Amino acid sequence: MEALFDRLKHPNPNLRDRAMLELVETRDETTIPRLIGILDEDDTTYRRAAVKTLGAIGMDTIPFLIDILATSDNVTVRGSAVKAIAQVIVNYPQEPLSSAGLECLKTAMSDDNPVVNIAAVMALGELGSPAFEIMVEALETTDNIALQVTLVNTLASLGDVRAEPILVAASQDATLDEYVRESATSALPRMEQTIKYKQMKAQRDK
Repeated sequence: MEALFDRLKHPNPNLRDRAMLELVETRDETTIPRLIGILDEDDTTYRRAAVKTLGAIGMDTIPFLIDILATSDNVTVRGSAVKAIAQVIVNYPQEPLSSAGLECLKTAMSDDNPVVNIAAVMALGELGSPAFEIMVEALETTDNIALQVTLVNTLASLGDVRAEPILVAASQDATLDEYVRESATSALPRMEQTIKYKQMKAQRDK
């Protein structure tokens, strides 16, 4: 097991990926806590490999990641934890994220640091339509311009028809920053293209 963790920091990405897969296959009760412990490492390669491995393990990591997000005062750890949740969502699209996981990402959007709050929006975007209402609520309540722009673009990328009136309203809302309004305006045609693509794909898959 020790050798596998050492290989997670190896400069060769193929060796890192192999070590990651072996850790997933051979993991025991110490594997997830130890991977969580790597999230504050200065070694970026090692830290990213740990995030990737946690994502490959899957839903069993979510309670640990929720806990570290709630308790850590280290922004790098919190950002890595959110990215690991996103990796779980990407790797296991058929497994619904727990309500606690959703609530955790919702809370993370209020984090003071953009490393965390932007990553939380990205994770919700990977989740897709189940996170739609959470993102709409955040767009309507936050005064963080960077977060508003990220939310606008993420909502557009979902290809969810419910986003159209939200984006139209944002593009016309004089209380919003001009950059947010412009972002909503430019996001609308991208959203329409995404919807058309999803509809065509659905037709082909029938």
